[in-house]
Amino acid sequence: MRPATKDDIPLLKRWDEMPHVISAGGGDDWYDWDKEVPRNAEWGELLIAEEDGRPVGVMEIIDPAREPSHYWGEIEDNHRALDIWIGEEEDLGRGLGTQMMRAALEKCFANDKVKAVVIDPLEANARARRFYERLGFKYVEHRVFDTDECIVYRLDRDVFQSRVLGV
Repeated sequence: MRPATKDDIPLLKRWDEMPHVISAGGGDDWYDWDKEVPRNAEWGELLIAEEDGRPVGVMEIIDPAREPSHYWGEIEDNHRALDIWIGEEEDLGRGLGTQMMRAALEKCFANDKVKAVVIDPLEANARARRFYERLGFKYVEHRVFDTDECIVYRLDRDVFQSRVLGV
């Protein structure tokens, strides 16, 4: 994984138009890439996942307590929130999402203060929900974000260490 750059913006915009990305993201435009990519914020980062030098997906890692829109509402300190998606449909089901999540979770939990990671797939996205459950994420609650019906999941540090790292 590497930081997203301005050179990635056309690709990110193209991925946003892919049917599988649209169906995973709900009715809202996820990102204004022209503003989000060059942003340099202590509370978050955008990462591009690559396979053999070819971009295959994008991830956002944020500190939800410090993120200025307060998308997550009131949330305790020392958490991280993730968004992840694979760009091209032919890259789905190849294990790339699992590799991306493991790398992102390792990055999140490398900070000893981080207690847990949260994620909010659409309630209707059963495939994503099964994916997160296989990684050890636990159901927290049903929540509506903007107009999207979502399921909030949480992965605690100890579960990450035992299930994802096998420690």
